[in-house]
Amino acid sequence: MAATSAALCLWRRGGVDGIEVLVVHPGGPYWANKDEGAWSLPKGEYDPAIELGEHAARREFAEETGTDAPEGPLVALGSSTLKSGKTIHAWAIEGDLDATAISSNSFEIEWPPKSGTRQRFPEVDRALWCGPETARLKLNAAQAVFVERLTKPVTPAP
Repeated sequence: MAATSAALCLWRRGGVDGIEVLVVHPGGPYWANKDEGAWSLPKGEYDPAIELGEHAARREFAEETGTDAPEGPLVALGSSTLKSGKTIHAWAIEGDLDATAISSNSFEIEWPPKSGTRQRFPEVDRALWCGPETARLKLNAAQAVFVERLTKPVTPAP
């Protein structure tokens, strides 16, 4: 069975496009020189049988940014499936944080490969506020849909 992740799309008013979205860059040597298509929303795996996605999204946001998610209701942005088969469920919330001051949790891997040496790397090595167009370019293609959904005009019901 493929994994399930929960993501939080933090946005704020401002910028050239009227809103900005927080995107994060994965840490570690595999992602060090990758930019377009490599960024993500703060997210992480959870088990939907034992945890609500909204709770997991808030928890993962705090782990990857070092800042608690803003209080208030989350807006569901639906789900998307990565090429790997992992399903990501995302929620949006308005808020702000200093993208230059993030503090992520870390992971350990053998690096360089087959060296026998284990090194720790941050899960997220940097964050960036950007307009929707830039976010769509930087985000993994399967996550760009969440920015589309966030910025799509809402048509009032008749």
